[in-house]
Amino acid sequence: MAYQTHEYIAVGMLFLFAALVATLILIATHLLGPKIKDPAKMRPYECGPEPQGTPRHQFSVHFYIIAIFFILFDIEAVFMYPWAVMFKKFLILQGFVIILDMVVFIGILAVGFIYIWKKKALEWDL
Repeated sequence: MAYQTHEYIAVGMLFLFAALVATLILIATHLLGPKIKDPAKMRPYECGPEPQGTPRHQFSVHFYIIAIFFILFDIEAVFMYPWAVMFKKFLILQGFVIILDMVVFIGILAVGFIYIWKKKALEWDL
């Protein structure tokens, strides 16, 4: 089925309307917003108390490594969920190959987990 050009006019008008509204809102906030910069309002806000120290606070690399490990093993759950939902259908179509695929997948992740455990990357002693 070929689409005619006039069928896309409504979509183009919607995009133009959205761009116009966004532009008008930005202009209105610029024109109507406060012009006087109060030093108290320009300070960083930290949930009530006065800020202490500099905003440039160094964190240990260990926290970033733990975050990367969390993301890595969280991705495992993302891949396992659709596999589990479609397990019966896959089992009928592909036999036990689908089980072997997941065993290999979990095995690779287990080797990675054992590696980071042996390297003591999960220890919280800083």
